[in-house]
Parts: sequence; C-alpha cells; structure tokens
Amino acid sequence: MASLGVNPSRTPQGPGPGAASSGFSSPAPVAGPREAEEEEVEEEEELAEIHLCVLWNSGYMGIAYYDTSDSTIYFMPDAPDHESLKLLQRASQEHRQPKRPEIVFLPSVDFGLEISKQRLLSGNYSFIPDSMTATEKILFLSSIIPFDCLLTVRALGGLLKFLGRRRIGVELEDYNVSVPILGFKKFMLTHLVNIDQDTYSVLQIFKSESHPSAYKVASGLKEGLSLFGILNRCRCKRGEKLLRLWFTRPTHDLGELNSRLDVIQFFLLPQNLDMAQMLHRLLGHIKNVPLILKRMKLSHTKVSDWQVLYKTVYGALGLRDACRSLPQSIQLFRDIAQEFSDDLHHIASLIGKVVDFEGSLAENRFTVLPNIDPEIDEKKRRLMGLPSFLTEVARKELENLDSRIPSCSVIYIPLIGFLLSIPRLPFMVEASDFEINGLDFMFLSEEKLHYRSARTKELDALLGDLHCEIRDQETLLMYQLQCQVLARAAVLTQVLDLASRLDVLLALASAARDYGYSRPRYSPQVLGVRIQNGRHPLMELCARTFVPNSTECGGDKGRVKVITGPNSSGKSIYLKQVGLITFMALVGSFVPAEEAEIGAVDAIFTRIHSCESISLGLSTFMIDLNQVAKAVNNATAQSLVLIDEFGKGTNTVDGLALLAAVLRHWLARGPTCPHIFVATNFLSLVQLQLLPQGPLVQYLTMETCEDGNDLVFFYQVCEGVAKASHASHTAAQAGLPDKLVARGKEVSDLIRSGKPIKPLKDLLKKNQMENCQTLVDKFMKLDLEDPNLDLNIFMSQEVLPAATSIL
Repeated sequence: MASLGVNPSRTPQGPGPGAASSGFSSPAPVAGPREAEEEEVEEEEELAEIHLCVLWNSGYMGIAYYDTSDSTIYFMPDAPDHESLKLLQRASQEHRQPKRPEIVFLPSVDFGLEISKQRLLSGNYSFIPDSMTATEKILFLSSIIPFDCLLTVRALGGLLKFLGRRRIGVELEDYNVSVPILGFKKFMLTHLVNIDQDTYSVLQIFKSESHPSAYKVASGLKEGLSLFGILNRCRCKRGEKLLRLWFTRPTHDLGELNSRLDVIQFFLLPQNLDMAQMLHRLLGHIKNVPLILKRMKLSHTKVSDWQVLYKTVYGALGLRDACRSLPQSIQLFRDIAQEFSDDLHHIASLIGKVVDFEGSLAENRFTVLPNIDPEIDEKKRRLMGLPSFLTEVARKELENLDSRIPSCSVIYIPLIGFLLSIPRLPFMVEASDFEINGLDFMFLSEEKLHYRSARTKELDALLGDLHCEIRDQETLLMYQLQCQVLARAAVLTQVLDLASRLDVLLALASAARDYGYSRPRYSPQVLGVRIQNGRHPLMELCARTFVPNSTECGGDKGRVKVITGPNSSGKSIYLKQVGLITFMALVGSFVPAEEAEIGAVDAIFTRIHSCESISLGLSTFMIDLNQVAKAVNNATAQSLVLIDEFGKGTNTVDGLALLAAVLRHWLARGPTCPHIFVATNFLSLVQLQLLPQGPLVQYLTMETCEDGNDLVFFYQVCEGVAKASHASHTAAQAGLPDKLVARGKEVSDLIRSGKPIKPLKDLLKKNQMENCQTLVDKFMKLDLEDPNLDLNIFMSQEVLPAATSIL
C-alpha cells in the first residue's frame, strides 16, 4: 500500500495489488463581529487533506479516500482499469498541486478481505444511531457500502487502518477518541471525459494568480481570467467546490447533463427570475456544516458554530419551502422538497430553545436560555445576587478588623472561592506584616491582600463554586444537544449536497443570462460537434466586437480541419473556442453559441501552447512532441484533437514532415479518425499535397482583404487555403522599423522564387569604407624606423585578410 500524505497530487503505483493513501492541503440570530467567525469556519476548509487508498488486481481497481474537509469517506466501486492505470491517472488530476505527495507503503496484510469487513462493521460512526443492534448496523452499512465489490471493501479496510494508525485529525486527542467519519459516499469515474492538465491550462479553464494581498503572498492564490472565474457565482464555499469538481469531471452521461440543463433552463425563464434571486440569497446562509459536525464529534464546538448551524438550518428550511412550490417534475426540486425532512425543524427548534446566543457571545462560551434547567436558573439567580449580598458580608467583616484598615471587600473567584480583600497599608512591608489574627493569608495582587475568613469559608461551604457548577451543567447540556444534532447528521449532509448542487446551477444560470448563452443538445448518434455562430467565452469579454463562427465536424464535413491564414487572424482563438464550447456542454452548462449539438466526445487533447518549465528538463519542442504523442497514442474516433502551429519548434522541413506524418497517421484510420482541428502556417502542407485527398479532410482559412498596403481581418472562417502568412504586416503592427520589415519581405520573396540573396549595396559600401579606415589607422601607427618591425608579418596578418572584405 502507498500512503500519500501531504499534497493533492496522487501518484499512480505500478501494476499489482497495492493501495495508496494520500493527504492534500486542499472553506441567524447574530450579525456584526460574528461574520468574521463564520468566515473562519469557511476558511478552515482550505487546510483540508485527502488520504487516498487504491487497490489494483487482475485488471480491476478499487479506490477510497478520506476528505478531512467534510470528514467523509468516498469510494468508487470496482472498475476495470488495465496496467497503464488510466483510471487512477484520471482520479489523480482532480487535486494536483505543485508539491509531491507523501507515499508510504504498508503490508498487504492490512488489506485482507475479512479483516477489512470487520473494520468496516465495527467502526464508530456518528451517523448510525446508538440504538441500532449489531444486526441492524450490518444491514444499514450494507445499504451504503457495496460489500460485493471485494477490491473496494479491501481498499476501505486499508484506509481505515491507515487513518487509525496515523490518527488523522485527532493526533492530540486521547487515544480513545477515534477519527471522525461522518458518512460514506460513492463516486464514479467511468463516464468521464478525458482532459489532461495541459488542456485545462491552454484553454484557460482554470488560471491561478498570486493574491494581491500582502498577507497572502506566500500561500494565497486567486482565480484569474478563466472559464471557471467567469462562471463561478456560487454563494457558498461548498458550491464553489462542487463547481470545480464538475469542471474536473466532465461527463458524457446524458441523463446527468440534461438534469443540470433542465434546472438552468427553468431559472432562465423571465417569470422565474425573482425565485432565482431569492434562492440565491438563501444559499448565502449555507455554511461549512461538515466542519461543525467534526468539531461536535471531537467536542471542540465554538459559539460561532452554533450560530452558523442555526443559520444554515433555517436557510435550508427556506430552500425546502421554496422548492416545494416549484415544478416537481425537475429532479433537483423534488429531491430538496423530500430530503429536507422535519429533522431540520427539530434541530432548529432545539438550538433556538436551548442556546443563549447573546450570553454565549458575552462570556465566549456555551450558555443556555432561562427555563431550560431549573437548577441552572437557581444557581444563576444566586450568582446574580452575590454583589449585594457580598457587600453586606464585607461590612460585617470590616467591623471585626483592625481600625487602621479603612475598607474591605468580599470577592468571588471561580475555582478559588470567596475571599476577603483589603488594601495594602504602608506598614505592611515584609511577608510577616501580612498576618492578621483570624484570617488566613492567600496571596497579594495589585496592592490588594486576599484572605480566607470564617465567613468566606462558610460561604464556600454554603454556596460552593457556583460559576464552575453552572459551567459544568451547561457543558453537559451542550453535549446532549450535540448528540441530538449528530444523530441527524445524515440530513445535514444531504442538505449540503443538494444546496451545493442548486448553488452551482443557479450560478451557471446567472452567467448564461448575462452572457447570452444557449442550451446545447446531445446526440450520441452524431459523430463530432456542430456549432452555429459560436463565440469564445473569454475573448468576447475582452474584445470590443467579437465575430462568431460556426463549426461542423464529422459526417460529410470531414473529420480533419486544416486551418490556414495570416498571423493574428484568429486561428488560435477559433481552436480554443471549439474546445471551450465542447467542454462547457460536457459539464452541463449553457454555451456561447446560437445552437450547439454535441456528439459522443470521450476526450479533448490539445497542442496549442508549450507549458515550459525548467524543472521538466525538456526543450520546448520536446514538450510539443509529448503533447502530440499523448493525442496520437490515446485519441479514439470520439476524441476531439486541437493542434496549433505544431512543428514550428524545429527547422521548417522537419516540422512540416512531422505534422504531415501525424495527420496521415490519423487519416489512415479512416472512419475511426479523431475529430481534428489543425491551425498551421505551413502552406506547403497544401501546396505540396502532403495529405491525401478525400472526404475526411477539409481546408479552412480565415477571411482577409488587402486594402492597398493594409491587411483587413474579418476573423471569419471560410473554406479555402491562405495564399500567404502576411508576416510582414504583423511585424509592422508589432512596431519593427520599416527598413527591417521591407528587407524581411524582400528576402522572403527571393527565397520563395528560388533566387540568390545578396546583401544590400548601401550596407556593403558602408562596410567597405569602415574596413579601409581601420586598415589605414593600423598602418599609420607603424614605426618604420623600428629595427624590429617586420613588414612581411604585417602584410600577411593584417593587409591580406582585410583585402577580401575591401575588394
């Protein structure tokens, strides 16, 4: 077994039975200062870790991982995965970070089937009521965990063993305190679309930037201009986390995609705008409940936790009431209306009737309201009446004291009791001067002498330590209240899951409304993608005007699109536009197009931008080759491949040959050729007819028009082939001097016509004059009367070599 313990990058292990556990450093009644406390509850989620356990055997894999942010174990039922471990690589991409994970190998005995079952069935889970018998507990867990998936059961058993050994999250607690586990949840990776990290980067799906705050320079990152950044309008942290999860798990499960689109379409109707805004406000009250439940399990609950939980539960009840008035034909609304049970009312009622929020804030600890416990009320009443009573006791004590003592007071100190306090007099210098007959000296503090007297001892015996007794009884009530809440933890977890889903879909609906997106259609029988007047979702926000373009790939329109055109004409934007629209459709979002029909797409591969890094130890061209090799080795007939300017990293002939070879390799596959979009400035690819003719290939170009010496870009895709790259025009726009641009164009024309290239005459004449002047200066410095001067050496070393450049 391998245990990965610090960072979210999960490294796949070699073939054979093994497992990996990995940890990653992967977020009401009172307002004002408490908002900072609530934000703290959200921020602590950023310190979460993931511990991943993997078991592979005979072509099948079981995966389980523990997320400390919600104290939940997630598992994937046994799934086929061959020795290349592609499924594990897919899982490892979701939490990849720069740091390497910690890997720990454990013996295979920790993953025995019977011992794993025993660990699962004997675990202490807060979501299982204590009233359940052993048989009922087995039946309950069997309804959650697939015990027929042997690899998954063994992976879960190994994970529990690892968590118990490392004591994740409870390192400083007593040994009898177990690792909190608030639930088991299943996840699937079998319907996912394969997208690698390079594709996420070049399409700007995610883009992390350094945080501008000086307090977060070391570790703080913020989302830059990215697809995730413009679509993330989630109100709660859990919604943002779920949106990121959807982005890392694009799927071709049509049922799941259409269920997401149904909700978005509902909220886009004009008559439902007010409802969407109201739900959006209610979602702002949904906080990080799993963290609170984890603290309750460990008895580390804060005052702010009760406020956040109270606010969350009432927000959830508002969501339930609102969703009950919405069409129950939509699955999400039906789930919220049904799953948000009366347990929420029970939790809210208990917290509201028991917790004294104002008193808790004032004392910075858990306090209860009056009329909850008569004994506590009586003790608080006595504690409140102490000041006047103690004043009377102090008056009587003063009568018995030395007349030189002007005043005294009786005070109550928790854990110490009642004490008589008198001011320090001038003659009280040494410790022996503090002794007073009938009083027991305790301590000196702030020029006050504290004693025990017969009356204060009598008060201790009569009243006791009221403060501590009240605190102990209120703590006991808090523990009983925690048990009531933890017994209903399942409904709270369900609330968070469904509220997060609603939050994400409301965010996507808001973006679709503001940016004018439309609903895509999914047609498994369609081979490729069809987009009518598509737009780049990021570029259209940055440009004053954006020219939409249509796309049709597959069928009689060809599977390989070769796009040529001048520099800066929009070829790269077009490629990224196709990739982003397809990606957005595969996460269940509306897309920036008038119409979009997405076929069965199982992967998106790109070679658009070289992700250079010194740590890789690879040249730029080698990185390009690796990206293309990944597409060549893995792309299927249902894959989308985007290639931009491949081959430019080496000499022209070799680059052109490699590009042609890659395309011919795919074309040779005939109907199983991937859907390929290639942008290139290698016009010889077409002129030399390096690609076979046929229906699989279609040549496109970016439409332009020459207006005198100016080149006008229309940014419109049309059929055809570009005649020139117009690099000189782009160079002039970049600010290069006119002489350089003119000379570059002249040399380009000479090369294209096969004529010899000669240096400029003016430049040649200028160089000749400079060389002549240099030779004359050297001759004038010679001392002809010097007997050691050898003119033959001067002629051979200076005059003759210079003659070739002068003549």
